[in-house]
Formats: sequence, C-alpha cells, structure tokens
Amino acid sequence: MAEEGALGVIGGNGLYSMAGLEIEEEVALSTPFGQPSDSYVVGRLEGRRLVFLPRHGCTHSLLPGELNFRANIWGFKKLGIERIVSVSAVGSMKEAIEPLHVVLPDQFLDRTRGRISTFFGRGLVAHVGFAHPLCPTLSRVMLESSHASDATMHMGGTYVCMEGPQFSTLAESKLYRTWGMDVIGMTNLQEAKLAREAEICYATLALVTDYDCWHEGHDEVTVDMIIANLQQNAKNAQRIIAETVGRLPIERTCECAAALATAIITRPDQIPAEVKKDLAPIIRRYVT
Repeated sequence: MAEEGALGVIGGNGLYSMAGLEIEEEVALSTPFGQPSDSYVVGRLEGRRLVFLPRHGCTHSLLPGELNFRANIWGFKKLGIERIVSVSAVGSMKEAIEPLHVVLPDQFLDRTRGRISTFFGRGLVAHVGFAHPLCPTLSRVMLESSHASDATMHMGGTYVCMEGPQFSTLAESKLYRTWGMDVIGMTNLQEAKLAREAEICYATLALVTDYDCWHEGHDEVTVDMIIANLQQNAKNAQRIIAETVGRLPIERTCECAAALATAIITRPDQIPAEVKKDLAPIIRRYVT
C-alpha cells in the first residue's frame, strides 16, 4: 500500500471526513501498541494517495488524554505515509489571531502530564532531534496553498499543548500570554514527537475557534458560535489540504526524513527481538 508522496491527515474537532476523497478502502489495523482511534480511510485526492484518520474516532468518543498516539502514528507508518497534516481546533492567545484564522505553528510547549510520547524503551534507546518539531517544507506548502481558502493565515508561532480535558484557568491563560504563546490545544505535541521518531514529516493546521479565557469577550462565546466556527474551519482545512496534495514534492529533503540516522544508541545485536519486530516499520532502515 506504500506510495511515494502519500499524505496522511489527522482530523480533529469538526473534521471527521475529507471532502473530495475518492475512497478505495477502510483499513482497521491492530498495532503492537493497541488500537488506533478508528479505521484508516484510504483513497485518492487530486490524484495522490491520502490516508485519513479521525483523531477522536468518527463519533468523537475519545478524550485527548485517552488517545493512543503510538498506535495512530504506527498505523500511518505501516501504511506507507511519509507526511502528516494534523488538523486541530485551538484557542487563540493573542488578539491579532482571531477566531476563524489559521495558524501554522513552528514550535511547541509541553504542559501535559504522563502521556507516552516515544516508541522507544524496552531495551532500545534512541534520541531524535526535536529543536524544530514541525516540518518546515510541509508547513510552507500549506501556506502557499492557503489561497484556496477564505482564511487569514499566520505562519509560525508556538502551540502550547495542555493536558485537558478541562480548559485553562484564568491564571494559566494569563501566564501563557506572558510566555508569548500563540495558540493552545490538547493533542498535537505527542503526535509530532512520535512522527519525528517514525521519520514522518508532520505539520499542524491550527484552526482558531475562539479566544482562550484571558480575553474579556470570552464569556460571550456560546456553544452555537463554536460549532459554527468549527464548521467553517473544516471547510477551510479541506480546501487547503486539497491544494496542498497537488503541490507536495515527491522527494523529501528535510531533516524529518532521516531523523533516526544518528539517533539509535543501543547496539543492534543487543535490541530484544520482540522490540525489533514491533518497531520494524520504523527502524528497519537501520536495524535488521
């Protein structure tokens, strides 16, 4: 099922399917790490292979802290995906980043607790570089593709990933603003770390639904307003992704494509056989 240039899409709040996707099959995978969020929808968009996964399941039944991040990313790797666009609803931490705007972050700040965010361990030690956690090439192509949507785009910025499922306290929200954060969400950091370990390019399409609670107009936000923004954001995301698919280069020259080249510390003959088997889709280029 592998195909050069194949794109994976993780759909967040409001994006549970891909418009225009010519569906070929749905793949239910079992992974060494358990079950992914849902079946992978495999098809073609603008002539290119695309694999879609609803992050929280097609019925939105999984909390951010319940997501099996390892299974989700392992499944994409198994299906031959080289790039992932993560579509995510976020809150804005800055006045200039308004609801319905779209942000392409280039940094993360971790405020989660105890989430598993590595494939390694159990006798295999590896340390990938993560100074630049989002793929600049994929982000740039999405920016170039933004003319296909009605959204105002912001290139760069920091996504603070909080634990949830509760939203921030007012004190936390004000603190993040003093730190210079741009948007806030609950899911993308673990995905990005695991994608880097799997040598998959990863970029976030952060769709702003509202201001976080720091904003004086926050209390005026209603559920109906949020749902309307989610629906509009989903349309913008689908247009951007459709345009992105046709613009992606086949060859990858970014650091994501060889993240493990110098990262594995454990000698191959000392890695347990079961670990080699479980991680074969990820490490087979370097460990036999």
